[in-house]
Amino acid sequence: MPHLAVQSKPQNICIVRLSAIGDTCHTLAVVRRLQDNWPDASITWIIGKTEATLMAGIDDVEFIIFDKSKGRHAYDDARKSLANRRFDVALCMHASMRVNVLCRSLPTDVRLGFDKARARDFQWLFTNERIPPAPQQHALEAMMSFATAIGAAERPLRWDLPLAAAAQEYAARHTCNAQRTVVISPCSSQRSRNFRNWSVANYAAIIRHLQQAHGCKVLITGGGSELEKEYGRALGGEATPGVENLVGRSSLVQLAALISAADLVICPDSGPAHIATAVGTPVIGLYATSNPQRTGPFVSRDLTINRYPDAARKYLRKDVNELRWGQRVRKAEAMELITIDDVRRKIDAFFDK
Repeated sequence: MPHLAVQSKPQNICIVRLSAIGDTCHTLAVVRRLQDNWPDASITWIIGKTEATLMAGIDDVEFIIFDKSKGRHAYDDARKSLANRRFDVALCMHASMRVNVLCRSLPTDVRLGFDKARARDFQWLFTNERIPPAPQQHALEAMMSFATAIGAAERPLRWDLPLAAAAQEYAARHTCNAQRTVVISPCSSQRSRNFRNWSVANYAAIIRHLQQAHGCKVLITGGGSELEKEYGRALGGEATPGVENLVGRSSLVQLAALISAADLVICPDSGPAHIATAVGTPVIGLYATSNPQRTGPFVSRDLTINRYPDAARKYLRKDVNELRWGQRVRKAEAMELITIDDVRRKIDAFFDK
């Protein structure tokens, strides 16, 4: 039952979640739960420009793009789009100073944010209701708490991410005639002290195993950063038969279609892990510097390699239960705690089942 000042069947719902790719995939699952509870409700989603390219094909959702590159003009654009509007509730599912300011201006009496422990950048000053505290939740579960708080009953998890026909055709061209296809997205986002990437040499050993033991075609994917291009050239060069380098050559929707058409995805803590979850493709997640219990692939936990406890003990001198939930291990070498044999065993268990 709802505990907020929201009508039992809200008719107009605003969702605020700008980024990142993984979190917007979690948000899509929340949207589907709201639609399953209240199919006649109007849902408006304020979303980032890049993320909108992945989500734009969703039916019955109005998207308002917040282009952060415009600076203060992005707020002006949002206010114009929301002029003469009124929402029963706003689900402020993104806590950052930039987004908190946006949430404060939303035309609604109920701005629901995170509980104080998870309300980054003083979000509680910009919202007037909070989801209940819940320590040690997965990020998807935390977002689902917003739906629960406004009275949406639990429903089977679904994403139903729509993939345009052109994107599916693109994926088919790269996966046709392959008995088994594996997408490897080797790099996480390029942020300061992120330290989520496994080494080129390790991935190369895994590619050889995929080919020799399981006859797989391998697609290397990624964005346009120089580091990702270096990985692509090293792992999928012209001299590497059976490996195709698609780094920087696929849109987000095309990437989702490739992942959907593949048998398996291998990647670190990054957006493709959650895209794979959204399209129903199993994923071997490589985790050492972040806790997969919080940010790992929600449905593929049995395939996830979790060396986070080892990294915590080695580099922070603490057990996991002594760490702040979500605390990162900021050591570049921590990802090398994941061994080639760790990944080989997961691959063999997957294909030999």
